[in-house]
Amino acid sequence: MMGFPVLRSRLGDMGTVKALLGFLVIIGLIYSAFQIIPPELSNFSFQDDLKNIAITGGANPHETDQDLTDAVIRKAQEHQITLTPEQVTVQRIGTPGALAVYVAADYSVPVNLPGYSFTLHFNPSSGNKGM
Repeated sequence: MMGFPVLRSRLGDMGTVKALLGFLVIIGLIYSAFQIIPPELSNFSFQDDLKNIAITGGANPHETDQDLTDAVIRKAQEHQITLTPEQVTVQRIGTPGALAVYVAADYSVPVNLPGYSFTLHFNPSSGNKGM
């Protein structure tokens, strides 16, 4: 009967180690989510803004490509996304009476996790197909 309490103690220690490892894994997943989810949500909102810019650009033929590029860069800044004019694409499609505008951006966001770093690449776009 003497060996039985020692065995019970070792099994209890093993359960503590498993619980601790499980807790660390959960904390790691939560930390990773806090690093990955915000850029994903920003990209989602930014894509909605690109749709609005494309609709506005299609409705106003007096807006230049540079005006649209500047509008995209301003909207990106509202979402803490840094863009240069080279990362923005503006294309006009259609005839002057039924002008449509395609707007896109291409950018990356670095993600740094303990022991692992990677880059999230985004290419949001939105085209106004005309009304």
